[in-house]
Amino acid sequence: MRALVQRASYGAVAVEGETVGEIGRGLVVLLGVRHGDTAQDAEQLAAKCANLRIFPDDAGNMNRSLLDVAGQALVISQFTLYADTRKGRRPSFVDAAPPEVSEPLYRAFCEAVRRCGVKTATGRFGAMMHVTIHNDGPVTLMLESKPPA
Repeated sequence: MRALVQRASYGAVAVEGETVGEIGRGLVVLLGVRHGDTAQDAEQLAAKCANLRIFPDDAGNMNRSLLDVAGQALVISQFTLYADTRKGRRPSFVDAAPPEVSEPLYRAFCEAVRRCGVKTATGRFGAMMHVTIHNDGPVTLMLESKPPA
């Protein structure tokens, strides 16, 4: 499982012109699921996101977590995080889990973030979405539940 995490001052996602998820200060998490990922991966990665110390403390050092700053999370399903672009000009998505596998794990990740105490908004799985991210810093990190295969 892979999460592209962006510290944000604002994030929103719209489907067909309707805002379906919106947050203030917090993290926008683009989440990819690959073959072999499990509910345990979702739990572990959700806890990592909630506790990742990337928000500034009073001295300006990245020393506070999403929980410390009472931040929010916007989680968007993003199968393209598992694109393989090593050959040719068209990405291959063979490493991405199919929807019947990835949707339950995406939902499990969102629920795990909520259980950590983070107010969580989501996109709409499988929909064409327009995502607005006001990246703060900018701070963008790639997290993985286990080493890449």
